[in-house]
Amino acid sequence: MTEPNYPRGGKFLTLVAVMDTLRSPGGCPWDAQQTHRSLAEYLIEECYETVEAIETDDDAGMLEELGDLLLQIVFHARIAQDNPDRPWDIDDVAEGITDKLVRRHPHVFADTKADDAEAVVRNWTRLKAEEKGRTSALDGIPSGLPALSWAQKTLRRARESGLRMKQTSASAEAPTFEGLGEQLLGIVAAAEAHGLDAEAALRHSVRGLYRAVRDAEQ
Repeated sequence: MTEPNYPRGGKFLTLVAVMDTLRSPGGCPWDAQQTHRSLAEYLIEECYETVEAIETDDDAGMLEELGDLLLQIVFHARIAQDNPDRPWDIDDVAEGITDKLVRRHPHVFADTKADDAEAVVRNWTRLKAEEKGRTSALDGIPSGLPALSWAQKTLRRARESGLRMKQTSASAEAPTFEGLGEQLLGIVAAAEAHGLDAEAALRHSVRGLYRAVRDAEQ
């Protein structure tokens, strides 16, 4: 296999060096006292701000927010570097994801064939399940996702694994992007009018779907 030559990345090393200075003796007191837990809220916030920039086609904003998100990754890696029991650093993070990308793209870096994007997804899903020893299509889906994301990911995993689940949609017509948004907003408005928690209600239903998928796998 021929290793690709990627020349970019010098500025990233500068960021790593700056973060190292901030966390080292004589650096910033605030940065020095942060932990993985104390930074968790900022990681979530930066993710949402990045998504907002993408959804609003704010190109300059996306550039800035990706930088903020990258800072969180470098920050967490620098904190881990100080772990007295099992230290790791940004190189370990980069090595891990690089190895994963090569391993999960055998159609690029090995002899496996994938003629279209669907074949790539099937290969990725199969390799991921083998690597992690997963026995269910739902393994690895975090239940802490927002309800809509949790529902859609659960349904997608069930579909990709070939399971036939009962249709729960109230309409057989294919919705448009805007129409679907209006329908969802209408459901939330109805929930609010009746004093119901739309998020909690959907999470309750997804738990039922989760059990149904597990039963179907058996």
